[in-house]
Amino acid sequence: MEIGKKLRQARLEAGLSQRELSRDIVTRNMLSQIENGTARPSMDTLTRFAARLQKPVSFFLEESGAVSSNATCLTQARQAYAQGNLGEAGEYLQSYQSPDGVFDDEFGLLKLLILLAKAEAEQSRPAYARELLAQAEQVQTCYRTPELEQRRLLLLAQVSQEPVKLPVDDRPLLYRARMALEQGDAGRCIVLLEACEERTNEQWRYLRAEAAFQTEDYTRAIQYYPPECYARLEECYRNLGDYKMAYEYACKQR
Repeated sequence: MEIGKKLRQARLEAGLSQRELSRDIVTRNMLSQIENGTARPSMDTLTRFAARLQKPVSFFLEESGAVSSNATCLTQARQAYAQGNLGEAGEYLQSYQSPDGVFDDEFGLLKLLILLAKAEAEQSRPAYARELLAQAEQVQTCYRTPELEQRRLLLLAQVSQEPVKLPVDDRPLLYRARMALEQGDAGRCIVLLEACEERTNEQWRYLRAEAAFQTEDYTRAIQYYPPECYARLEECYRNLGDYKMAYEYACKQR
């Protein structure tokens, strides 16, 4: 089964709509293309989908599944976790044999999820919850997403007597800014972008440049466009009456 079909199957099993699964990861249209097999997700995108669907990335990549003595205990632990039986899920994981090149990362993800869920349930016992969160911090898995780390730190902030520095996550704002821009609302896009704390990454700068271009603020657009945006920079300089620079960027497009 292709990645897209497996992704759709897992999404339906989880009871999620395309909009719910794609939120803050890709556009709903892109997810639709992936599920239909007309586009392929990057590994980072697939990892984030897998984390949201509580599936190992191997579920989407392997055609027939690898044979491993750990497959049974992981399946049992996954089912127990899905049913909310955290203690039972943890007991199943105790029989896991490491190292295992196929399942180590899935084991780590499941262990991390169980520890976080236990910490949430044990907030009335702050010391124990902090111990669980400390264990979660040490878990090794390639599936540790920014969302999971933010969840851990938020829990730590709730049960800790000391201030906890939370990570900056501007992705929801960037997603909403991109949607606003696509809908032709450059003003709202700018408001959302100005609310971001991190303003040096490429996505923020490009969106800010496009918003400036749509509002005819060509000087600011030039400030933020990457140098390889020849066509846009040509238009900016032409609209500013700087025909020398406009000609220079027009030549670069040849």
